[in-house]
Amino acid sequence: MTSPHAPVSPAPFADLLPSTERALLHRIAVAQAEGRAPSLVAAVARDSRMIWSGSRTSVDGHGPDADVQYRIGSITKTFTAVLVLRLRDEGLLDLGDPLEKHLPGTTSGGATIAQLLSHTAGLAAEAPAPWWERTPGDLRPELSDVLGDQPQPHPPGRLHHYSNPGYTLLGSLVEAVRGVPWEEALRTEILEPLGMDRTTTQPVHPHAGGWAVHPWADVLLPEPSEDLGLMAPAGQLWSTAADLSRFAVFLAAGDERVLSAESVAEMRTPAVAPETGDWDAGYGLGMALTRSDGLELAGHTGSLPGFVATLWVSVADGVAAVVLANVTSGLRVGALAADLVRIVAEAEPRFPEPWRPLPEVDEELLALTGPWYWGTQAVGLRLTADRGVALAPLRGAGRAARFKAATDGTWIGLDGYYRGETLRVVRRADGSVSHLDLGSFVFTREPYGPEAAVVPGGVDPEGWRGV
Repeated sequence: MTSPHAPVSPAPFADLLPSTERALLHRIAVAQAEGRAPSLVAAVARDSRMIWSGSRTSVDGHGPDADVQYRIGSITKTFTAVLVLRLRDEGLLDLGDPLEKHLPGTTSGGATIAQLLSHTAGLAAEAPAPWWERTPGDLRPELSDVLGDQPQPHPPGRLHHYSNPGYTLLGSLVEAVRGVPWEEALRTEILEPLGMDRTTTQPVHPHAGGWAVHPWADVLLPEPSEDLGLMAPAGQLWSTAADLSRFAVFLAAGDERVLSAESVAEMRTPAVAPETGDWDAGYGLGMALTRSDGLELAGHTGSLPGFVATLWVSVADGVAAVVLANVTSGLRVGALAADLVRIVAEAEPRFPEPWRPLPEVDEELLALTGPWYWGTQAVGLRLTADRGVALAPLRGAGRAARFKAATDGTWIGLDGYYRGETLRVVRRADGSVSHLDLGSFVFTREPYGPEAAVVPGGVDPEGWRGV
């Protein structure tokens, strides 16, 4: 018989409270009505799975579910970026490599892979006429047809300028380095491991048809659905709310079968300063970044004639939202997806992880904890998991950072000003700790303490004094 005092595992939480579900459904109902979308499907994922989906439609009794395909446009770019990061992690290329090193013969070969991923290569936004989204891809059989006569209107590395041809080049790069078509690499390296069997390059039943809605009348016009050919890595894919929820979970936490959490976090890191006056939006490596009423979101938007789509992830809240609709314009799916994340994050905030002690005590590391001084600024050093440490000011504003342990006994900065910088312990001849060195900054146990020799520039020999 179980003791009445034995610990009992808590019951699993319900997916969402009824009030939260109603708020989500109301939000998409308003969006579909005001945006005049023939149909709309949305989903919310929390932590590791989809926990809600809903839809609205203009046809009674014919609402789509989370398994109906819609075209997702430029969300495709994030998949292409994952394939490139996989090549980097395997050592087959470096993000600083010029494109020419792996894909010779283009007119944009001087741009680096990182610049192409972050839309800072200076390439044109679109391929030459005719409008590539509404015409067959076989009109552009060569990369030169995609790039045109003036492929780089801006100097590389100077500014963010969104480029669809840039992701065409990245898709061709994947094919050149991997030795298989982009579509095959996508399927075997991302879709199959993540169980995304309803994400395809061509529509597979059940799928929505794309529609244009007249701007001044409630009437419809079917939109063409073209195979984009070489432009496919920039916007070809069809997917479902359920599949994109799986992808959102991956973009928040990584998956060692596809890409590590560290590399996915790199994709979510701003790669370049945002444009002047637009400080609430940025771009990482294949991922758009935005701030919305306190939420920090990463993901991508997408559109092709007849379709709009958005996937946003709030890593801090453990919540993601997907919105898919079959309308060319008029529906602000980016704002809608952000609102769905906010509704869940505010109505049912994430529980913090229980505090747990470290698995073991390292007396040598423990002796390093507590106050240190950079000049006269007091900072505290504390231990974190996996033999890491964290530094933070004890009073007022200042530079705080987390550090991960390196194999040589040093620590490497993970964020903030000290990202990538090395923190090391400097010892005296007898093995005792003298000070900490962080990128040439000296941290001592006392402010400008008695060991003047370790302080750059020395310390006045008369020491501290009054007026």
